Amino acid sequence: MHWTQPDKPVAPVRTSQTRAALALAVIACGLCLRWYGFPLGLPAFIVKYGGSLLWATMVFLMVGVVLPQLTRAQIATVAVLIAVVVEFSRLVHTPWLDAFRLTTAGALLLGRIFSPWNLVAYAVGIAFGAWIDRVAELRKVG
Repeated sequence: MHWTQPDKPVAPVRTSQTRAALALAVIACGLCLRWYGFPLGLPAFIVKYGGSLLWATMVFLMVGVVLPQLTRAQIATVAVLIAVVVEFSRLVHTPWLDAFRLTTAGALLLGRIFSPWNLVAYAVGIAFGAWIDRVAELRKVG
């Protein structure tokens, strides 16, 4: 089979690098919110759902890193699917899964308790991720 070179081979790499850097910034913001939100006196609503929003933003950006050839709408669709599966997985209880959820990594990646309100926060977070991705793209062009 004959393989051809893409027209712009560097563009997906730069896009992935930008998205990865944004994802790291979002992760840092999310961790700061979770660790320092309550000590700073932020309301529980902001800490809980702000963390969920930032988690979904991170998912959007990481999907974009792994699959840079997808359109923003396709990335959002994949991110929504991941978010819904993760949220509904909280209804599944097995000893090993519950044990993982009790770890810091498990709590941050999968969460512990099902909440339909998380789905709303995820939708907002994915929309936010698409917006900052678009802004980053415009800044590169302009």
